Amino acid sequence: MKFQAILAPLAATLFHEASANTFRQRQVDNLTSRIEAETTIALQGVLNNFGPDGSEAPGASAEVLIASPSTENPNYYYTWTRDAALTLKMVVDEFLHGKGDLQPYIRSYVKAQAIVQTISNPSGALGSGRGLGEPKYYANLTRFNGDWGRPQRDGPALRATALITYSRYLLSTGIDSDGTEAGNIWPIIQNDLNYVAQYWNQTGFDLWEEVDGSSFFTTAAQYRALNEGAALGKQLQQEVSAYESQAPNVFCFLQTFWNGNYAVANINVKQSGFSRSGIDANTVLTSIAMFDPGASCDDTLFQPCSSRALANLKQYIDAFRTIYTINQGVSRSGTGVATGRYAEDVYFGGNPWYLTTLAVAEQLYDAIQQWSTVNTITIDDKSLAFWQSVYPSAQTGSHTKGGYSDFTKLTDAVLAFADGFVETALKYTPENGALSEQYSRENGTALSAHHLTWSYASFVTMRAARLAVTSDYGQVPSWGSPSNPKVPTTCTPGSVKGTYKPAVAAGAPSDAPSCTYLITFNLNATTSYGENMYLFGNSSDLGGWRVSDALAGSAADYSDARHLWTFTVELPAGAELEYKFLKKEPSGEVLYEAENRSLAVPDCGDESPGEQTMEEDWNGPVGSETE
Repeated sequence: MKFQAILAPLAATLFHEASANTFRQRQVDNLTSRIEAETTIALQGVLNNFGPDGSEAPGASAEVLIASPSTENPNYYYTWTRDAALTLKMVVDEFLHGKGDLQPYIRSYVKAQAIVQTISNPSGALGSGRGLGEPKYYANLTRFNGDWGRPQRDGPALRATALITYSRYLLSTGIDSDGTEAGNIWPIIQNDLNYVAQYWNQTGFDLWEEVDGSSFFTTAAQYRALNEGAALGKQLQQEVSAYESQAPNVFCFLQTFWNGNYAVANINVKQSGFSRSGIDANTVLTSIAMFDPGASCDDTLFQPCSSRALANLKQYIDAFRTIYTINQGVSRSGTGVATGRYAEDVYFGGNPWYLTTLAVAEQLYDAIQQWSTVNTITIDDKSLAFWQSVYPSAQTGSHTKGGYSDFTKLTDAVLAFADGFVETALKYTPENGALSEQYSRENGTALSAHHLTWSYASFVTMRAARLAVTSDYGQVPSWGSPSNPKVPTTCTPGSVKGTYKPAVAAGAPSDAPSCTYLITFNLNATTSYGENMYLFGNSSDLGGWRVSDALAGSAADYSDARHLWTFTVELPAGAELEYKFLKKEPSGEVLYEAENRSLAVPDCGDESPGEQTMEEDWNGPVGSETE
């Protein structure tokens, strides 16, 4: 009887555990089938947004990847350098996993980017490299002159990473035995890497296009691009000293975003009155962007499994647990919820996004890959709160794979936690599987731009990360992150001036100007609050006499002592131009000068861009119209 009394509770416990495991397995199997179904829709959703033949990209030029077919409220019918690069990286990874029919899309992207690099724009042109920081273009591959948050310095780094991944594949498989295809792509990559090496230490707008400052995501993307770019350059016998010299400086700067509890999304912010906490999906996407399946759980590299990344992730998730109606009643411990960009967000009402909710799951799946590779989970004071939120009995210490440790229980708990975020995203996905940008914080209905390319791409990358830990799908290739990198004792704000040339062999127009002049117009114009000054003229660089495409001036140096508006434009050497200035009133009225001004841009004496400053006085208004 005593023996039976001992066995009965044990048997009951084992029965309940077995039942729970069976139930969990059914949940996993069901989720897996739903993920596979949605992945088919998501990948096709991306391909539908490729011009000119994609069903959602009517009128888009060949090789162009639009952000969304939405043309109003909001209008996303443009091609963004960042979004296209992140999506193309997904396409490359899927191609590497055996989807050979995707290669034509990769090659189309290569040609489009060779063209895009040569399009002069409000950020600049290729001659100085400045134009590579332009965030978006019309779907017909022409410049967008409207007001926007520019420059955005993550695009060149992300584009380089996508093309480096593909180039390494070509070289490693022997398909490109003589290096011709990779060699043709290299000039595109080289332009982008030169841009990063030259401009990484200057502020720009973040990936949400709202904050002008230094971005954690951008800095991390730049660091990775310089490292893997240097490795590829050596393989192609190219000069890479600029990338090797600046990578340690960027890496040192990257550490300054950590405030002891989480990574602050933006620092050195230029906007006055900026008052966000800095807890932002920007930092979760950073961890994914830095993910290397062969890396250790390194805090300085912000790897997904690192203590810093896990502590940051908990802070980010908790910021959304109570602010959305659809999250009400969801347990605070170990349960997936809807997440957005940042808690203070007001864009479209400040809702959760599909891509940010899926990013949480992807970071966690990536972390499981890394723990399974290094065979150890180390819980420290920084990560303990995260671990106890998913596995309440967790304590500081190391857990080795195998034996009697809690390694398997810990990874299972994280897997279940990650799956909860996927379940959340799927719960609010329409029956047809179409992914918009956002879903309502009140009831989960789809909002904002429909068929968002980045949303679709994020679902595919999440699925790949999950398969890597639940099947024999395989990992993405290592990007060669440094092993135990040493942070420099002193951060140096370095820069190496680059040279930039059209990638003609990859598809850039052979007549694209590589010699340009930076012209700065210093305009003395008295304005009141709400009035803004613009420049336009007879060339596409100056808006082609279209008021809607006039270039906005900067009043950053406007003062009582000098009413200064500044315009910096990069123009082709030798151009003969006519131009004038406009003043736009808050009412929409446009005041303009009657007489045209003229400018003969000097010829370049060498391949480096020249510079010239024009001192001007506002000569108006003498006419007006309503915009």
